[in-house]
Amino acid sequence: MADASRTNPQDVERLGYIGLGLMGAPMTRRLLKAGHQVTIWNRSQDKTTPLVEAGAVRAATPRDVMAKSDIVFMCVTDAAAVQEVIFGREGLSSAPGAGKLVVDFSSIHPDAARDLAARLKDANGTGWIDAPVSGGTKGAEEGTLAIMAGGEAGDIERVRPYVLAMARRFTHMGSIGAGQTTKLCNQVIVGCAMAVLAEATRLAVNAGIDANRLPEALAGGFADSIPLQLFVPRMVQGIHIPPLGHIATMLKDLDTVADVAQATSTPVPMASLAGQLFRLAKAARGAQADALEIYKLSGQSLASLNAT
Repeated sequence: MADASRTNPQDVERLGYIGLGLMGAPMTRRLLKAGHQVTIWNRSQDKTTPLVEAGAVRAATPRDVMAKSDIVFMCVTDAAAVQEVIFGREGLSSAPGAGKLVVDFSSIHPDAARDLAARLKDANGTGWIDAPVSGGTKGAEEGTLAIMAGGEAGDIERVRPYVLAMARRFTHMGSIGAGQTTKLCNQVIVGCAMAVLAEATRLAVNAGIDANRLPEALAGGFADSIPLQLFVPRMVQGIHIPPLGHIATMLKDLDTVADVAQATSTPVPMASLAGQLFRLAKAARGAQADALEIYKLSGQSLASLNAT
């Protein structure tokens, strides 16, 4: 997108961020540390206080964020939450948006991304980039996230400097919806990895070897990976606070994988099994439990799981 289309005449963009949860808060903090002006809004206003103390400007509504920003970043729970932020009372669509961009870091269905983008464009002229993230809370805090994006090439380059204050990698995958599809591929791998690593870890424990040493023992071999090094120690030691991600979030993404797979006639037997395991974990541990608590499914009966 050419500079002439921007609402801010200087070559400095005003930034907004909506959704200050496990990912949004540390991502916003990185923008602030990079020296950017950031206007913020969150449904639970208490989450804005630490960021206001760090230099952010609190907005009363999403509309106010749009009015005070050239680029609005957003990271909320699901498509329903995205729709509410955009089209709900005092939503983004109710403010002038010509020349502005929404960058949605949320993980939603590719079809929903395309639909919401088209509706917002029709409502007030705002452009759209779907840019789901991978790397968890650790990546958000350290600025090492991998972000996969769908949208116009010019829009991608416009936001790239700001995104790279929050991420190590920002890859343009195609038109709107392509970022979400890429994230689903990511979640197939991550969701299955969590399930498989839980299985391998439980085998080690039940067979009487020190599962804490698996990452060391397998480092450099074909089984080595970032998930192996990060997930296994947390599983073995029961480290779940802060969570790397919620069970409900992983299940939502794997259910979306199943839906897209059906629409594209793609067999996904491993992802389907992982989805069912996370559904069991949700029943046993709760929707907001750390996704790595999937490891506890294989340890005891479901009745005793609820008591641990």
